[in-house]
Amino acid sequence: MPVYVALLRAVNVGGTGTLPMADLKAICEGLGFTDVRTYIQSGNVLFRSELSEAEVQTGLEDALAERMGKAPGVILRSEKELQKIVDKAPFANAKPNLLLVTFLPEPPPADALDKLVAPDGEEVQVSCREIYIHFPNGSGKSKLKLPALKPGTARNLNTVRKLAELAAELEESRT
Repeated sequence: MPVYVALLRAVNVGGTGTLPMADLKAICEGLGFTDVRTYIQSGNVLFRSELSEAEVQTGLEDALAERMGKAPGVILRSEKELQKIVDKAPFANAKPNLLLVTFLPEPPPADALDKLVAPDGEEVQVSCREIYIHFPNGSGKSKLKLPALKPGTARNLNTVRKLAELAAELEESRT
């Protein structure tokens, strides 16, 4: 049974889209997902499901919409995809908490970086369905503008590494 990692968009950030992780876990278990685990309060959940990725996506979005009034946006990655994202992380000298990975539902357009405004020395690299951003001065006060980020949800590299580690543990536990 495949391991999925669901990254929810705009959940528990700045008071918008409040969803206790215990509720998220219960929603996933109610959908028949097994070995459900959440990680930190920003809408990260790992689980197993026999359903296809599309079925998991639709089921989770519908259940969250029912609970929250509207779906917050769900982006799925497999354990293997997460590990590749960690392994391919650019900007080797960047502190992991200053390197954000924005997960996108689809590959960004070829011209994704054409409208980039990076006034504080931010570095950006596009990958498959992710955009890596190094914020040398932190993301909190950054004036970076990149329209391609809008449909995504970001996690710092420390969080992505931990999610990949937890997903690998879940994958190994089935054998």
